Amino acid sequence: MVTVLANREFRALWISEAVSVAGDQLTRVALAILVYNRTGSAFYAAGIYALTFLPALAGGLGLSQLADRYRRRTLMVVCSVIQAVVVATMAIPHVPLWVLFVLVIIVPMVQSPALAAQNATTREVFADDDAMYLRSQDLRGISTNTMMLLGLGGGGLLIGAIGVTATLLIDAGTFTIAAILVQRDVRNRPPAGSKDDGWFDGAKWVFSDRRLRVLLSLSWLVGLAVIPEGLAAPLAQEAGAPPEAVGWLLAADPMGFILGTFLISRFVPDHHRVKLVGVLATASVGVLALFVIKPNLVVALVLLALAGMVGAYQITVMAVFNSIVPNEIRGGAFGAARTGLRVSQGLGVAAGGLVAELIGSAMNTVALAGMLGVALAVPLAVSWARLQRNPAEAGQKSSAESGQQEAA
Repeated sequence: MVTVLANREFRALWISEAVSVAGDQLTRVALAILVYNRTGSAFYAAGIYALTFLPALAGGLGLSQLADRYRRRTLMVVCSVIQAVVVATMAIPHVPLWVLFVLVIIVPMVQSPALAAQNATTREVFADDDAMYLRSQDLRGISTNTMMLLGLGGGGLLIGAIGVTATLLIDAGTFTIAAILVQRDVRNRPPAGSKDDGWFDGAKWVFSDRRLRVLLSLSWLVGLAVIPEGLAAPLAQEAGAPPEAVGWLLAADPMGFILGTFLISRFVPDHHRVKLVGVLATASVGVLALFVIKPNLVVALVLLALAGMVGAYQITVMAVFNSIVPNEIRGGAFGAARTGLRVSQGLGVAAGGLVAELIGSAMNTVALAGMLGVALAVPLAVSWARLQRNPAEAGQKSSAESGQQEAA
């Protein structure tokens, strides 16, 4: 994976994404603490945290198409500058709460087209080397999850040491660094699409292709896999664990994801990775069904880590997705895929909380989620295996798809 860093464009994209992700996690923690300190309301504190996620849904489905209509490097730079200014404004002492809430909405809205442009540009950087592109996605997956863990895990300590204002300024600095790196090292390619294209052409193209429908359905099973995160506190209590175990339960999945990404990248040949997507997707939810045995804390941590390890199939999913989708609609297509992923996660966590409340057991809820996941995953995995054997069943075909099949 380290060899991909020899590419100057990818190196700039990778560093800018890594520092921005870490800064984002710091900001989420900082804003929750800031609002709680000023209002004393857990509702407002949770609300400001939720607002860092929710606007990405609208932005992902709509604004992501800007990545196809305009120069992607320019879009990434402009979005990073806007985010830097907005976060720096949040750091101004005694900003009215209503202004803070508005600013919090702006950041993820602006981030959506930037992420779409970054995702599409990374594929362009390695357009002639599918194997190297896959390695680059492995590295992105490892670094992103590592930075999320560091940002969330160390956020409280850092804020306690330097304060909320300084922490927010650090995040503003990460966006500034990202803008400088991208402007300096990424090629200024012409727009991949046209301003005359339909606004939702990317999403329409994705859902008219059977192979992509199956692929994304396998990816969106994460909506069930994420349920233990929403139930971390009651899971710890049910396992008879101390309160600090909540953090361990939350960290188990991303830790497993990092390890799984490394192992798959290191030991599984590229052509097998594509074929194993259905199997790994089934396993990622199947492991959760073992919560029916009411595991103790150690076993629960192992199960969640295993679910995270096999959940690393998500990186292969997006790599295949980006190789199938034509470059001129890749931004909008990515926005549709990411929006579906976010919606499935949100609905999954909400449904998990409701079921746990109704049946009175977080562990049984996680087990039911695993069983339901397997019931959904098995037919999807069978369909994916059939499409691998007979690609003509997929419906649409593009030159990008043909190239991916050759690599597989």
